[in-house]
Amino acid sequence: MNTRQFKIGNVKIGGGSPVTIQSMTNTDTRDGVATSNQILALEKAGCQIVRFSVYDEDCAKAIPLIKSRTHIPLVADIHFDYRLAVAAIENGIDKVRINPGNIGSEAKVRELVAVAKANSIPIRIGVNGGSLEKEILRRYGVTAEGMVESALSHVAILEKCGFEDIVLSLKASTVKKTIDAYRMISERTPYPLHVGVTEAGMGESAVVKSAIGIGALLVDGIGDTIRVSLTGDPVNEVYAAKQILRSVGILSAGVEVVSCPTCGRTRVELASIVERITNALPETEKSMRIAVMGCAVNGPGEAREADMGIAFGSSNAVVFKKGEICYSDKLPNVIDRFIEDVRKELQ
Repeated sequence: MNTRQFKIGNVKIGGGSPVTIQSMTNTDTRDGVATSNQILALEKAGCQIVRFSVYDEDCAKAIPLIKSRTHIPLVADIHFDYRLAVAAIENGIDKVRINPGNIGSEAKVRELVAVAKANSIPIRIGVNGGSLEKEILRRYGVTAEGMVESALSHVAILEKCGFEDIVLSLKASTVKKTIDAYRMISERTPYPLHVGVTEAGMGESAVVKSAIGIGALLVDGIGDTIRVSLTGDPVNEVYAAKQILRSVGILSAGVEVVSCPTCGRTRVELASIVERITNALPETEKSMRIAVMGCAVNGPGEAREADMGIAFGSSNAVVFKKGEICYSDKLPNVIDRFIEDVRKELQ
């Protein structure tokens, strides 16, 4: 979708800009060193925009230190007290995120908007299914329609103030409700959309929920920034987001390893081989697809789109490029030889 474009710090969003990866810290924001250290780890993993909670004045006061030690745009997450959003802006934040359902009266929102406008700071209106306004709940319940109406009512307030540097998010903890809400809002506003499934949980099930929700919307062309919300180390959010972007064809940089699920023809312990090859590959900005297949009968053909691949028999393996066999060699030496050939291609 063609959305309005503007900058968060030095990062463009919307208007055809690349989809950006976001995450959120889980440190005590008042500890500026701990928070900035976590942000640096997120940067290293590939995070492009990071959010942290600003829940008291000490959090706002920590922003200059955090900003001085990090390199990506910072977003202040505000609940209940609009004055903290104002303080965050005064301390150098690059964007604020407010939840209209709990930020307070329209007058308070207007006061915040005036400060944001004066300082050219974008605002994300973050609507969550679990914290809708009472009137919205009475009329719609916790539905995609209710989330859209909540977002539009607060967009109208910002627009009345002549403010248009708006990002919208409409997150639910259920995948279908999330998808429905984003599809509806994308047809009714020109603003960039921050996409994610909230409260997705922990581990594999959470990644699956996020991949379905975010992936479906990205395939539809909906979404300008994304966050995979996972319980635990936020660095895992960034890795999951990159995998989602690769899977839908948006992100191509780096090495992608694909492998077959194995069958009765497989004569090697493929899972351990895939892990060994994956761990041996360097970080790179080059784009390369590697296939590791358990069967030399079908492997080269099924993985012909891979830049390089290896397929195993019982005691040897064949190495191929774009489906064409280059050589065969015996186990286990062939694995080391294959890794070395891949490394050379990446140089």
